[in-house]
Amino acid sequence: MTMWNWTLLRAGGLRLDGGGMFGIIPKALWSRLVAPDDRNCIPLQTNCLLLERDGRHVLVETGCGDKWTPKERGIYGIEERCVLDALDEMGVAPEMIDRVIVTHLHFDHAGGLTRLLDGEPVPCFMSADVVVQQREWDDALANRSTMTGTYLRTHLDPIADRLMLVEGAQEIEPGIRVTPAPGHTWGQQAVLIDTVDGTLCFPGDLMPTVHHLGAPWSCGYDMEPWQTKQTKTWLFKTIADNNWLLVLDHEPGDAVHRLVPNERGWYDLQTP
Repeated sequence: MTMWNWTLLRAGGLRLDGGGMFGIIPKALWSRLVAPDDRNCIPLQTNCLLLERDGRHVLVETGCGDKWTPKERGIYGIEERCVLDALDEMGVAPEMIDRVIVTHLHFDHAGGLTRLLDGEPVPCFMSADVVVQQREWDDALANRSTMTGTYLRTHLDPIADRLMLVEGAQEIEPGIRVTPAPGHTWGQQAVLIDTVDGTLCFPGDLMPTVHHLGAPWSCGYDMEPWQTKQTKTWLFKTIADNNWLLVLDHEPGDAVHRLVPNERGWYDLQTP
């Protein structure tokens, strides 16, 4: 079995509306778990993964990137830090990335695919292809989303000639697989990696924070909340049954956990 070394990268914080992040869950409940600010926003992180094996580097997710105006940073609370800063701290230059995998193409996951050069967006990772589901790419280009400003062409057009489009579950390379995880978007995918610490699952916005563990605890802008519940049910069971590690994409605290079945027929989180 091919084993990858892995590192959790913190690619920059942001703040989004708590009501949007928790959907149908009343504020009286979610605000007991995470305190909103005076704009009703809660702190989030853009967590990415750096995978390395035999000198090959794969990046999972890219965060918001650094193309934002001061006004936009203020609206979303975007920290002046991006995935390039996190990689630099690891001694990894952008040209050393051989492949990038994104769970979906919302700006807080795909924004870091590009940067500005002389005012024009260009790819950050000139040696890498970008792995995304065909359905997600089609929906992004057509801007099929509950949020009209989340699929941005400045993140998409510059990497259109370096795509590795996949359909359904597929092995991307030895030890790395993707599998559909629909609900948040129709084309969202989870990433499964065989690592030196066992199999790791990165499920994207299926479960963005530790507070989204419950089946109905999903984002208000999920395309199909009911489908999110179904995807959680089967994927969480697979994760728990196999004792996989779970890495959460927007958790600002401890982002790595295991799922442990409980007496209520669901799961608790356990920090490894």
